Amino acid sequence: MARQGIKSVPVFHCDVCLGEAEVFPSTNNPSFQFPNNEIRITQLSTPSERCPPLSVLQTISPFSIRCKIQAKSVTNDSPISRLYLSCFQEFKTAFMVVGDEELHLVAMRSKVEKSPCFWCCSVRAGLYNSCLGMLNLRCLAIVFDLDETLIVANTMKSFEDRIEALSRRIRAENDPVKVSGMSAELKRYIEDKEMLRQYTESDTVLDNGRLVGVQNEQVPLLPGGLEPIKRPVIRLQERNIVLTRVNPEIRDTSVFVKLRPAWEELRSYLTAKGRKRFEVYVCTMAERDYALEIWRLLDPESHLISSKQLLDRIVCVKSGSRKSLQHVFRDANCHPKMAMVIDDRLQVWDDRDQPRVHVVPAFTPYYAPQAEVANTVPVLCVARNVACNVRGGFFKEFDEILLRRVFELCFENEIPDLPCAPDVGDYLMSEDTGSVVNSNRELPVTDGMNGSEAKHKFLGPAYLVAEPIQRQAQATQCIPSDDDGSVNRASANRAESLPLLPSFLLIEVLQEIGRRCDSKVEFRSVSESSKDLHFTIEVLFSTEKIGIGMGRTRKEAQLQAAENALRNLASGYLSFIAPNVEVVKTDNISLENENGFLEDYIDNILDKSSKNELLPSSSLVGQLEQPDNSERLSSILSGIKDLCLERKNLVFQEVPLASTSCEEYCFQVQLAGKVLGRGVGLSKDKAKLQDLAVSVTFYGKHNDSFTILLTIILFDLSQLFRCVL
Repeated sequence: MARQGIKSVPVFHCDVCLGEAEVFPSTNNPSFQFPNNEIRITQLSTPSERCPPLSVLQTISPFSIRCKIQAKSVTNDSPISRLYLSCFQEFKTAFMVVGDEELHLVAMRSKVEKSPCFWCCSVRAGLYNSCLGMLNLRCLAIVFDLDETLIVANTMKSFEDRIEALSRRIRAENDPVKVSGMSAELKRYIEDKEMLRQYTESDTVLDNGRLVGVQNEQVPLLPGGLEPIKRPVIRLQERNIVLTRVNPEIRDTSVFVKLRPAWEELRSYLTAKGRKRFEVYVCTMAERDYALEIWRLLDPESHLISSKQLLDRIVCVKSGSRKSLQHVFRDANCHPKMAMVIDDRLQVWDDRDQPRVHVVPAFTPYYAPQAEVANTVPVLCVARNVACNVRGGFFKEFDEILLRRVFELCFENEIPDLPCAPDVGDYLMSEDTGSVVNSNRELPVTDGMNGSEAKHKFLGPAYLVAEPIQRQAQATQCIPSDDDGSVNRASANRAESLPLLPSFLLIEVLQEIGRRCDSKVEFRSVSESSKDLHFTIEVLFSTEKIGIGMGRTRKEAQLQAAENALRNLASGYLSFIAPNVEVVKTDNISLENENGFLEDYIDNILDKSSKNELLPSSSLVGQLEQPDNSERLSSILSGIKDLCLERKNLVFQEVPLASTSCEEYCFQVQLAGKVLGRGVGLSKDKAKLQDLAVSVTFYGKHNDSFTILLTIILFDLSQLFRCVL
């Protein structure tokens, strides 16, 4: 905090003076000052049951400290001291509204000062109170699209248009297979159009020889409504079909609606046992009255969205416009970082929100009626599981990382000491593998953050191995339960087995290896009959299978396949680069792990390796002699040191060699004072590289994360040596 800008200002609660305080502006906002050079508190926030105010503010308005405040010349029973104790003990803040933001005074403990101390944080007006309630309940927000995500609806006009367009295509098509498929689709349209015609004209339909009449359903009275409305509705539950009339007085507003299978399972999870896991919203490009009626059909008892909230939570955007969570939460009722989206299209969402979108396949009951039942797990059950995992991962990090670090903070800490907060986008793993199957396209990689938060999160190259929580790895498949938002034990165990790398990086690295080696990387689905593991994915490097993965979701299987493929590539390279290295078995040995390195066992390997001269193979020497390669060795060695051996003292020490027929160099590599091996080469850099291969072989056998980190460098080496992996 900036000492030069210290000011003394009076502190008021409404019109009552509580005393004076010194204001210390933050270093990133040195010109900050309170209006009229006074702190005039207008309200106290709601006390929290389990969340200290700083954890809430860091989640919804990260790194937003405007200044520090320290009371002057106070006693234990002074008004400002009583305010401080009340805020500190009850997890609440004292705040004022300035324009469209709130300034919250957060009571902080001090290691030095005896007087009351506060941090002043800013947040969008109204957002703190809304998100506090959600965080107390361990609740997130979920936003649904309607058409082709949860339902498919048609009017008589849309049926006629689709039937006419499909008939033209059939007449122009010569392929009998395509004609057969389109004819079956056309037949389904005609049958449903006939049912809608019956409903429109007579309020009855003939369903498999059974005459079904309408039931008048009461429509909840919306705020500002004059009188309740009743709609004539026919529900064919077994076929997931509903017929309704948007305007009960106008028969031409009749609509034929197909509900997506497994909606009830998803809805039941959201409302199970009366416990609110998600606050529900709808964002659609449909017309408002239509959207309200479709949602009523999906949530007839208003369990997901109460009638009082409908007008605020059913958000309609103009066709052709982009959707955004900022617009959905325009009334500051949630922060986008605490929300996930279920939609069949990604690109309709603002770029900032796309990492928080779970994309489902479009619901196409006429074109592909068996698509929903062909999957072992229905699309909306997958969405339910994704929501479960997102919520579990989010609050696991909130409870185990954010809260713990917030409780350790004190008044003397600075902005860089603040922990990063969870983001739904960090845990969302799309089930759609279309972006990587049979292609070598680069995946869109986002972490849902920008600006100062990203700097704090990924400062320095060590972030790959230093972050204690691996968001994507923890968001593995789980069965929804009534726990407190934590992933189940089986999922946690699977997460621990994954490498200490962001999951998206596994696929990125694998694709980059393929690109640099001019080889195509393909992810290919394999049929899997196991009841426990529903998906199997193979990785092909050109035409060679280099990895396989299985999981309960496509993404889980895909990530496991990528991880195994990288291990196999790394192992193949290590075998190539150091064929003479003898690896000591380490069964039943207790190994101490510090940042992924094994130090207590080093001495055991030294005795073994010192008995054998580890000389480079003739094939390796031949590769190294290529003139284009020599210039790149130094930079590669430097890259390995910087990326893989962060904070370790890696030293190459030259060792005299006995006279040989040609000029050779010998180096031994030392890590943290321990000699790991020796290498010999016709130049110093070549000797160092051979030496490093010895070390890599040892460490790579005992630490998966180290092996995969090395693979990032090894694909460059593979290009360098032109070896076939």
